[in-house]
Amino acid sequence: MAIEQITVPDFGDVQEITVVDVYVKLGDQVQEEDPLIALESEKAVMDIPSPFSGVVTEIKLHESDTVTSGDLILLLETSAASDTTAEPATKEQEPKPEAAPETTQPTEPEKADAPEQADPIVDTEQHYHASPSVRSYARELGVDLGRVTATGPKGRILKEDIQKFVKQVVQTGPTSASGKLDAFSFSEEPLEDFSKYGEIEELELSRIQKISGPHIHRSWITIPHVTHSDEADITELEKFRKQMNEESQTDNLKFSPLVFVVKAVVATLKEYPLFNCSLVPGGEKIILKRYYHIGIAVETPNGLMVPVVKNADRKGIKEIALDLGKLSSDARNGKLAIPDIQGATFTISSLGGIGGTSFTPIVNRPQVAILGLCRSYMKPSWDSEKFVPRLTLPFSLSYDHRVIDGAEAARFCRSLSSNIEDLRRALL
Repeated sequence: MAIEQITVPDFGDVQEITVVDVYVKLGDQVQEEDPLIALESEKAVMDIPSPFSGVVTEIKLHESDTVTSGDLILLLETSAASDTTAEPATKEQEPKPEAAPETTQPTEPEKADAPEQADPIVDTEQHYHASPSVRSYARELGVDLGRVTATGPKGRILKEDIQKFVKQVVQTGPTSASGKLDAFSFSEEPLEDFSKYGEIEELELSRIQKISGPHIHRSWITIPHVTHSDEADITELEKFRKQMNEESQTDNLKFSPLVFVVKAVVATLKEYPLFNCSLVPGGEKIILKRYYHIGIAVETPNGLMVPVVKNADRKGIKEIALDLGKLSSDARNGKLAIPDIQGATFTISSLGGIGGTSFTPIVNRPQVAILGLCRSYMKPSWDSEKFVPRLTLPFSLSYDHRVIDGAEAARFCRSLSSNIEDLRRALL
């Protein structure tokens, strides 16, 4: 019989991580890789699996607890537990949830705030039962959590509750605390009954879609997007890529076009540092970043995720290829750690071989630019004597027009095209 301590994994420099779900209870038999709890940061919700099989003898965390790396999640007895050993453990722990004040105290301020005749949308810092990301979301929308009806477990306020509240207020003519219509307060017409036309099916969005959707929405509304399209001749690059893949067959290392684009992007960001910055709230300053963490949008069965290749400027082509391979695999298998999706300074969204000639990728706030790659195609090019076929990569750059003007974006794209066409420029 052995007691194993299960702890919160290392999340790097993440400041706020909240327990949003506890999947197990005392006495539960869990298998290795079974999810124990769900943790939420501002960018993702992640299940923490059990590293062992056994019986839960003690739970140290509750929903809405704020945790850090190394905190104790629970104790797990890794051999079969008898009824006589399981019962005392259960009895010891049963009084604790009843004595815990976290689930009862948050309801009191809500009752106290309810009679007030304040404007329905204001920003307050009361201690309501909500995770840090939900509080941040409420502040961005200017919503008073005291006026939101909670539908989550144990009275926890969810993002969906805030969205529902804002929708209701908007339909009655809302104003913000300043007396102006809130940027997100728009009326959404109710859907008609589609079932009268034929068979329908209602499906839930994935957890990732529910989390990323509001973030994408805010980015699209708050950032004045402009998209510039260009293309690069990758005929020679493709020959080099195929040669590299042939030479690395024994290493099981694959070089996709994206690997070389990452290297070219970093070289271009160094030449145009304005594209590697963030705009300070208020719009009067920017923060230039002297590091180059490149986010790569990856399609997964559960939705789009954006793992990050850290310090891409310090890595060679092989290191970037290895990083991309591992991050993409982890994203599709649901094994990304929270630090894997944090810290990006610039994002690349690639449609790969799907198709298209251009599109408008949405800037991932607080970044100020994003690159979209489309499917390469053969294009006739005049070499002063005849037309010759050249493999061409179309790309689109969306940028925040408050920080970057059109001429600078055009120069960035021309430089990026040159760096892609001749990677030797990236070494300068």
